[in-house]
Amino acid sequence: MIIMTNIMESLYNIRILDELAEKRTVIHNIHPLIKLLTTIAYVIITVSFGKYELSNLLPLLFYPIVIITLAEIPVIPILKRILVVLPFIIGIGVFNPLFDPEPMLVFLGLQISGGWVSFLSIIIKGFLTLLAALILISTTGMTWIASALRLLRIPRLFVLQLLLTYRYISVIMEEAGRTWNAYMLRAPGQQGVSFKISGPLAGQLLMRTYDRAQRVYQAMSLRGFIGEYNPGEVKKVTVKDCLFLGGWVAFFSVCRYINLPALIGSVVTGVMT
Repeated sequence: MIIMTNIMESLYNIRILDELAEKRTVIHNIHPLIKLLTTIAYVIITVSFGKYELSNLLPLLFYPIVIITLAEIPVIPILKRILVVLPFIIGIGVFNPLFDPEPMLVFLGLQISGGWVSFLSIIIKGFLTLLAALILISTTGMTWIASALRLLRIPRLFVLQLLLTYRYISVIMEEAGRTWNAYMLRAPGQQGVSFKISGPLAGQLLMRTYDRAQRVYQAMSLRGFIGEYNPGEVKKVTVKDCLFLGGWVAFFSVCRYINLPALIGSVVTGVMT
């Protein structure tokens, strides 16, 4: 029962992003291509900071905070998805303190090495880039993101692979839920799947998802699918969209080349360097 609950919860967590993308806020009405370009610029600027430029990354939090507020996106579901990937980000820089033990700064009387600073920098960069990607999906939807990729002349095959893979995740999880339910009805009171049955059960899941994929493809073919992605009518880029892109790119550039926390601190304290 616990496994079944986890499957349904994971399926709900996937679909909630699509539900959020159907809202009609000022951010949702921005052209998908503009939002995609803004996210790409944000990610490029974020990862371009040096491994010791920790304070310079903090002003970049302004972008996701503003977008989440204007788009009326719930914060908790987004943070839950980031926490799933966070252990992999931690694994990338977990050995930095060992390879870079030289003291770099003192905080509350403790000497902090450059390795810890770079480790924290990796975590912040990973958090910000994941947050930007999830915001893009929850304000645009994977269908319109695929359309924006085609406008950027991304190869059709790559776009179709991306879109169908994203859709297939929910398909395989639905089939896994049905398979688990059928198994538990035939083995009441059993805790988990028997080791002897796990192999055939995985094979059955594979065959069920393959049959489901075939039916999905046949339904697409009956609706005129010939291998070309067609999202429907794409609205034109407006002046408002261009101002959105230009304004945020300008802000990202300022964050990249000017240490805003240091500048604000010097203005507040009255000590200009």
